[in-house]
Amino acid sequence: MLNVVQAFDRAPIAEVGTDDAMALERKLQAAERVFKDRDGWLKPHQRIAILRRLALLMEGKRDQLAMQIAREGGKPLPDAIVETTRAIDGVHNAADELRNFAGREIPMGLSAAAENRWAFTTKEPIGIVAAISAFNHPLNLIVHQVAPAIAVGCPVIVKPAGTTPLSCIEFVAMAHEAGLPEPWCQSFVPEGNELAEKLATDKRVAFLSFIGSAKVGWSLHAKLAHGARSALEHGGLAPAIVDRSADLDKIIEPIVKGGFYHAGQVCVSTQRIYVHHDIADDFTHRLIARIERLRTGNPTLKETEVGPLILPREADRVAEWIEEAIKGGAQLATGGTRLSETTLQPAVLLDPPVDARVSLQEIFGPVVAVYRYSDLDEAIARANALPTAFQASIFAQDIDIALRAANRLDASAVMINDPTAFRTDWMPFAGRKESGYGTGGIPYTMRDMTQEKMILMRRS
Repeated sequence: MLNVVQAFDRAPIAEVGTDDAMALERKLQAAERVFKDRDGWLKPHQRIAILRRLALLMEGKRDQLAMQIAREGGKPLPDAIVETTRAIDGVHNAADELRNFAGREIPMGLSAAAENRWAFTTKEPIGIVAAISAFNHPLNLIVHQVAPAIAVGCPVIVKPAGTTPLSCIEFVAMAHEAGLPEPWCQSFVPEGNELAEKLATDKRVAFLSFIGSAKVGWSLHAKLAHGARSALEHGGLAPAIVDRSADLDKIIEPIVKGGFYHAGQVCVSTQRIYVHHDIADDFTHRLIARIERLRTGNPTLKETEVGPLILPREADRVAEWIEEAIKGGAQLATGGTRLSETTLQPAVLLDPPVDARVSLQEIFGPVVAVYRYSDLDEAIARANALPTAFQASIFAQDIDIALRAANRLDASAVMINDPTAFRTDWMPFAGRKESGYGTGGIPYTMRDMTQEKMILMRRS
């Protein structure tokens, strides 16, 4: 059995039965059986109807789902409500996308050898999808991995994070209640990581969707069966550059949201803030003042803005990194106090050394580091210096500065006057370099989970 506890106070929530190797084999066989029965594939209109009913069921449980997210994952309730709303919209998004999800005509007659032919492509589901998810968005990440598979007609086996399995189990149950036959969508809660790897690397799996650490993601990627595709979503140390032309009255709030949303446990959470020397003192004063007003504590309370970290050992690690940075010469401007076994006061570090872990590795906690710069290109170079690259921000009123930074920052998305953590569920979402592989976002995932087949007809 898997014991699920509240992230904030470690109080028990539920016990969940786990799957062994025999259960995994049964699930893989069931998925393989329905995929091989081509006559039994669900038609697009059937998949749309199932997704619509699923969204309606989720709507009816919106408050329950949000509270479950707050309890098992520690996300503050207002943000958990937003996550639930996004998840419902994401299911609709997958259904809507099917209206224009089609192949294309391939031009013929462009050479003498291609005369009297007509060719077009169709999209077919790639096969069995193995989805391995993360704890930080326990419902919406599941939607991002599973709804596209349902939409395009791939059987999917989804493994939630061991700390937050309840949202996934509930979602899969609702998918079945909405009319999706069980073999097309199955949850998998293994006894250990070994079985998760066995799922991902099984030769019957055609596509791996992985959200988690780079170390695990790249290891699984290297072990995939020949021909299997993958999408990996890891993390980074998202940089934000604050130019001296930035409007400080408007940017503090989005920067604080970008750095401390879900206690910094977001793969594009703002971690490194590069501030022009001319405004650094004013910016830092305002930033600290806003952070010290953040309400930190029990995530199930409506007034809470920052909740706990997912595990006590994660709070231990973040506290250790803060202490290391201070010993290396950083100034702790505010925060860092341990409030509970899993909760830390949001912290700001000023000018930590370049070789400190807070400058080199993703902290995944409620900490931002502020660095001064004098030259824009210097700030861009420092922002680009790491082997990770995901989303980045530039805050500036000077359009030339904003566009220069947007053009030169090594990122899959650059936000101008918006936080690094901004995301809509239909936009492309992708890590570069060590930060990921492939492109997320519901329409993009649907494309990845299909393959094109060309059909050619010759006229006599």
